[in-house]
Amino acid sequence: MNSLIRLSARCLRSGAQVCLPRQGNGLVWSGSARFLSASADLQKDLGEMVKKDKVVVFMKGTPAQPMCGFSNAVVQILRMHGVDDYAAYNVLEDQDLRQGVKDFSNWPTIPQVYFNGEFVGGCDILLQMHQNGDLVEELKKLGISSALLDAEKESK
Repeated sequence: MNSLIRLSARCLRSGAQVCLPRQGNGLVWSGSARFLSASADLQKDLGEMVKKDKVVVFMKGTPAQPMCGFSNAVVQILRMHGVDDYAAYNVLEDQDLRQGVKDFSNWPTIPQVYFNGEFVGGCDILLQMHQNGDLVEELKKLGISSALLDAEKESK
């Protein structure tokens, strides 16, 4: 019990946010990964983190307050498609996480987006998928109906 209290206190001191409510009754999970330990453990933990939710984003800042334009673009693209229920990890809170996710994906930049545990890409890839319609199809595979499709149906 004491270790749970110590862990909770450490997470709170690090500024971890557990859950941010979003419109549409969706939830955006946002947290610090400061609890992650050594490099080998970090890679294992990252593997578990990306599989825990259908959509996972490693970003600078939080969905409520992105700290770079590329992270903001990813949040806005997901919002346009009505994706409100996703895990978001702020890499600015933990340099080990920031470098670890780059090593994990073999992708040099942040943000990074994962669907069902599979690396999708960064802002440029997500934007391209949005523009050519592939994102709607990928979301459909996840069981997520894009809000853009719903808006298109309503306009007809």
